[in-house]
Amino acid sequence: MNRKPTLAVVGATGAVGAVMLQLLSQHADVWGEIRLLASPRSAGRKLAVRGEETEVLALDEDLLEGVDVVLLLAPEDVAARWAPIAAAEGAVVVDTSAAFRADPDVPLVVPEINPHAVRVRPRGIVASPGCSTLALIVAVGALHAEFGVAELVVTAQQAASVAGQAGVTALREQLSLVAGTELGHRPGDVRRAVGDDTGPFPGPVALNVLPWSGTPTEDGWSSEELRIREETRKILDLPGLPVAATCVRVPVVTAHSVSVHARFERPVTVGRAHEILATSPGVVLYDDPAAGGFPTPADVVGTDPTWVGRVRRSMDDERALEFFVCADNLRKGAALNALQIAEAVRPEIGTG
Repeated sequence: MNRKPTLAVVGATGAVGAVMLQLLSQHADVWGEIRLLASPRSAGRKLAVRGEETEVLALDEDLLEGVDVVLLLAPEDVAARWAPIAAAEGAVVVDTSAAFRADPDVPLVVPEINPHAVRVRPRGIVASPGCSTLALIVAVGALHAEFGVAELVVTAQQAASVAGQAGVTALREQLSLVAGTELGHRPGDVRRAVGDDTGPFPGPVALNVLPWSGTPTEDGWSSEELRIREETRKILDLPGLPVAATCVRVPVVTAHSVSVHARFERPVTVGRAHEILATSPGVVLYDDPAAGGFPTPADVVGTDPTWVGRVRRSMDDERALEFFVCADNLRKGAALNALQIAEAVRPEIGTG
């Protein structure tokens, strides 16, 4: 007799956790018990999942006993500590942080692209890519299967929620400061109005864009930019793929946008690219710019797919395409991809 596996959601009270609980209530009810776990300061709260109020418990090793799948929606340091503990208890761990993405013994999975990778997990852990990678990889992977990607140059325009609730709060506070003013006409006037309290951002994000995300690495690249490079290579199993990324913080609450230049091994046409994207799982093609038809964060937020538009063949290279993608960074960029991975491993979990 089949049994429904037990699921634990670690980080249930965070922004990604809130989206995860929505998704668990919207997807097919394939789980048995769902345990909601978080830090001690969040314990005792009641959250709705599958139409029922469920108490949040403080994360503890005893609460991981008997759990089949653990969704880790926690910061990197928390994931690094607790993922091996949960795996040692026999659970399959799906981690959304960067803690294990580069580990050769941990598969990095996007179910639309490499679902097979989830089956080989020596450490009992499966990693989910970062939100900027997830915004572009479903569309890129679909085109790669047809044309063979040879090079990527991308600009990731990241929403404030990539920095969590602190990022959203900082953006909203800054927008309230500049609303109804004439700011933005003189050098430094926005910066002076906002002051030094820019939250998790290196400068004001209201009425502005910030070409920096992450921490410094070698030769001027940021950690976020190198993650896009390495994650894309690992997912596509192309360790030598040239990838150049620029990350920009923009005054959007939720939903990332990415401008993509993709060069392929074979000649491409817009017509064939449209056919591929229109029939690819997890992708919505929305490409009629003459009629105002193209994806924007304001239209994509709260939806599951990757939206693709502005598809053009490069004017100087018959093997290159330019296109624009948008995706909700809290849904496909985090919670949804993790849940899809969990649903992919669920059928192999014990029966009886």
